[in-house]
Amino acid sequence: MTSPCYCANLRMAARKISARYDEGLAPSGINVAQYGLLRRIARTEGISLTELGALSGLDRSTIGRNVRVLERMKLVKSGRGKDQREAVVRLTETGSATLAAATPLWQACQKEVEDRFGPDNLKLLQEALEAL
Repeated sequence: MTSPCYCANLRMAARKISARYDEGLAPSGINVAQYGLLRRIARTEGISLTELGALSGLDRSTIGRNVRVLERMKLVKSGRGKDQREAVVRLTETGSATLAAATPLWQACQKEVEDRFGPDNLKLLQEALEAL
């Protein structure tokens, strides 16, 4: 990384690591962003787009676009929540199966990063990122 700009360096690093995870997850048919959303949705019995956006650090319109892609892929479905006022998103059977197939691929990517950086450097990286 040659730029003195921290933002540019972080963005470049994010693109590189995302590309590596996307490559690793490719056999499952989803990318790392989709994997993250599916994991968050799977931890609930239904989550609103507002909640999903807050957990993901994304605005509602971006989450809406991403969820529509997952709906077209038949990985999630929208329905009404308990109070009937807000739509919630749930995994479909296909979504659960895709997530199950993708998880070992994601774990392999995680292991690759762990092996490349080592536990001490990963701890420092995690602390630095949390400081942002």
